[in-house]
Order: sequence, then C-alpha cells, then structure tokens
Amino acid sequence: MSTTAIDVHAGHRPKGVLPWILRWITTTNHKDIGTLYLVFSLLMFFVGGSMALVVRAELFQPGLQFVDPYFFNQMTTVHALIMIFGMIMPAFAGFANWMVPLMIGAPDMALPRLNNWSFWLLPFATAMLLLTFFLPGGAPAAGWTMYPPLSTQAGASFPFMIFAVHLLGISSIMASINIIVTIMNLRAPGMTLMKMPMFVWTWLITAYLMLLAMPVLAGAVTMLLTDHFFGTSFFRAAGGGDPVMYQHIFWFFGHPEVYIIIMPAFGIISQVIPTFSRKPLFGYAAMVYATASIAFLSAIVWSHHMFTVGMPLAGQLFFMLTTMIIAIPTGVKIFNWTATMWKGSLTFETPMLFAIGFLFLFTLGGFSGLMVAIVPADFQYHDTYFVVAHFHYVLVPGALFGAFAGAYYWLPKWTGHMYDERLGKLHFWLTAIFVNVTFFPQHFLGLAGMPRRIPDYAVQFADFNAISSIGAFGLGLAQLIFVWVIIKCIRGGEKATDRVWEGAEGLEWTVPSPAPHHTFQTPPVVK
Repeated sequence: MSTTAIDVHAGHRPKGVLPWILRWITTTNHKDIGTLYLVFSLLMFFVGGSMALVVRAELFQPGLQFVDPYFFNQMTTVHALIMIFGMIMPAFAGFANWMVPLMIGAPDMALPRLNNWSFWLLPFATAMLLLTFFLPGGAPAAGWTMYPPLSTQAGASFPFMIFAVHLLGISSIMASINIIVTIMNLRAPGMTLMKMPMFVWTWLITAYLMLLAMPVLAGAVTMLLTDHFFGTSFFRAAGGGDPVMYQHIFWFFGHPEVYIIIMPAFGIISQVIPTFSRKPLFGYAAMVYATASIAFLSAIVWSHHMFTVGMPLAGQLFFMLTTMIIAIPTGVKIFNWTATMWKGSLTFETPMLFAIGFLFLFTLGGFSGLMVAIVPADFQYHDTYFVVAHFHYVLVPGALFGAFAGAYYWLPKWTGHMYDERLGKLHFWLTAIFVNVTFFPQHFLGLAGMPRRIPDYAVQFADFNAISSIGAFGLGLAQLIFVWVIIKCIRGGEKATDRVWEGAEGLEWTVPSPAPHHTFQTPPVVK
C-alpha cells in the first residue's frame, strides 16, 4: 500500500495525455496548484490586455474607427473584470500557493482539496464571463462597477455576469480560508508571527480583508439579481429603492479590493529589495503594523469614490481625511524600502529593477490618489481620464510590477534554471518606458476634461490619445518577451542553486531548485 501511495505521489509525470490531464485536474499539491494559477493568470493577462488594445485602437484618433460605441463599452467592462478577477488576483494566489508553505516550512496547504476546488472555479467563472460576448445583446457594458439601473437593463449577459462574479467570489473566499488556516496552523516550530517573512504577513492580512470584502460584493450583486428577476426594489427608484445605496455597498467592497490587489505586491517587494540590497528589511515590525493599518483604513474610506453623488459636508470631510491618512502607513513602507537600500550592496538584476520601478511609479500613483481625495478637486477630476491614469499607475506599476518582480525572483526556484537576464532586463526597460508613454498623457487628458468610457472625443484630445495608444501597443508587445523568457527558462539553461540569490534569506532557499514535489515532511526548526 505504501509503495502504491509513493508511486502515485511521486508519479507527477504520468505517461499519456489522459493521465497527464487528470493529474493536473485532480492535483492537490500546492506547487501544482500554484503553477495552474500562474499559467491561468498569464493567459488572462493577454486576454484582458487584448481588450485594452481594442479600446486604445479605437481611441487612436477622433471619430469612430473600428468598433461601435456599445461594443467599446463591452471591451472596457470585461477588460476590467478579467484583469482584476481573472489575472492579478489569481497571479498573487499562485504566488501564495507556491511560496507560503515553502516560506513557513509547511509540507502543503492546510486544506489541499479545497485548494483544488478554489482554482477550478476560476476557469469556469471566467469562461462564463467571456461567453457573454456570444449572447443576444453581447457582453456586460455598464462598467465593472455594475451600477444600476444601467447594469440591470443589460440583455442575456446579466445573469451570466452575476453568476460569474459569485463563482469568482466563492473561489476567493475558499482560497482566503485556506491561506489563513495554513499560516496559523502549519508554521515551522519556532516561527512566531513576528518571525514570518513579509510576503506571508501581507498575504495573511490580505486573506482577512478578502473575507471582509467579498461577501459584501456577493450581497450587492444578489440584490441586483432579485431586482432584475424577482420584482424587488432595492435599487429601483420606481419601487422606492435607492441606486446610490448600491454604490455604498459596492464601494465598501471596491476600495478594500484595491488593497487586496496591491498588498501581496508589497510583500514581494519586501522580499526582493532586502535580497538585492544584501541587508535585512529596515523596520520589520513597522512594516507589519503599517500593512495592518492600511488594511483597516481601506475599509473606512469607500465614499471617496462617491463625493459627486451628494453627501453631507461632514461625510465628505470624514472620507477625505481618512483617505489621506492612508498615506501615512504607505509612506512608512516607502521610507522603509528606501532605507533598506540605503548603504546596501545593491545589484540590479531583473527582480530588483522591477522592485525599484514599483517604488518610483507606485509612489507617483499614490500622489495622484491624494489629489482625487481632495473633495473640491475631485469634482473636477471625477469620471475623467485623470482617474483612469491614477488607478492604472497604482495597478500596473504597482500590482503588475510586483508580480513581475516575484516571477523573476522565484522563477529559478520553480524551474531549476536561471532565466535569461539580458531578456529580463529588456522586458523591464520596455515595460517601464511604455507604461509611462501609455498612462502619463492620460493625466493631461483628464485635467483638460476628457471623460472616460467614451469611444469618440473632441479634436483637442487627439495628440495625447495618439501617444497613449502607441504606448499601449508597445506595452502589449513587450510582454511577449516575458512569455519567451518563461518558455526558455522551463526548457533549460544554467542550473539554479538552492539559494539562488546571494543575499536571499528564508526557508524557501534551503530546499533544492526546482523545489521537490514534496518538501518539509519533517518540519524545519526556526531559531
């Protein structure tokens, strides 16, 4: 019996197509599921990115060029939903699956079968969302916020969108429970909470935040569903409901969601910068408390998205001040990353380049966030391209650069081979240049008054839109280098050592590269 069990578990390279497929469908190994998450998110990155390129192609010059306005809005809506729920959240879930057990000295996730289910809900939910393009009336076109009454007037896509969001939420909640249980119960002997790597800390806090936020979204979209099909009037003004109430409920989820996306990237940057500075992370305890503070504050600032809907002056002041206070713990983190590099023995391999790019550009996105937090100024910026520029500066050089830094940092540990450093650096520089070419002009478009979510515009916006579109296509093409780097690294190359980077510290660097299918069957002791 034991021999059979060993064969089954050790036989993670089955012969034949069907056993190979079954192995990936039924796997409960955290590394396999991490790989599935990462591959899926990379695929969705290109699906969602292609939609963004349709948008930017249409906006290259004034007038209608390629798509009708309704399809344009379908592209913007599904692009956002895919990028948030199909790409960046699964990417960080992939990092968590791969690295959290390795970093805390656990043999696997605490609930392996639940882990498998958490992943496999994702492709079904995303497929359901993409299928709406082929339904009568097309895909959802009311924006990713799904504001009523516009969203409830959609065609056959409406229930598909709601059900897809439910499945994505269930997947996220199951993954959060698994991560919390794993971290709280399976840490190696001697690894107290205040000895955990920062990536583990950020994921622990993120998981709690997901448990807070995702059920709120589920409640909001369920009320939309009953308004549409069962005659309720939660948000229908004609029946005594209030559409603004939907916005309150949605943004109570929506604002923490921003931090659900960005905090795992904070964790990755906190691993990468000390490694390539060859110094311990400056102010570890302050970083932990700052992360927890950001999570708490993120849940009490939601109405800053709604200054223009009308609210009492006291409410506007409260949400303006609480929004600005988030700059304090965020500033602590920026200061500590900078202090970690101060007088360090820095080298600039690709993960470090992406980390430094994150530091500069995410800070810029943070400053424009402070600008939109100011109530009188927000009335000018609201629903303009300035907001588009702001959140793309936070999410692309923030979350995406964090994900790229993590991918290059741990790729040798995953594959057992060093990636092509020359191509990695080329990928960074092209990405960093085209991110700015794409999104920086959008600040000026917004300040000049160009509204977002429109397929046509006045001629005075033409030049900045043309530059932004050229940047978007350059940014998209640059990502093909990343795919080639991964393929090349998987196929072979210089053998990676156990401790891949000279300055790397942590349990994940004590196991061979690639990490064996089973690790830490005897828990390591942390002193």
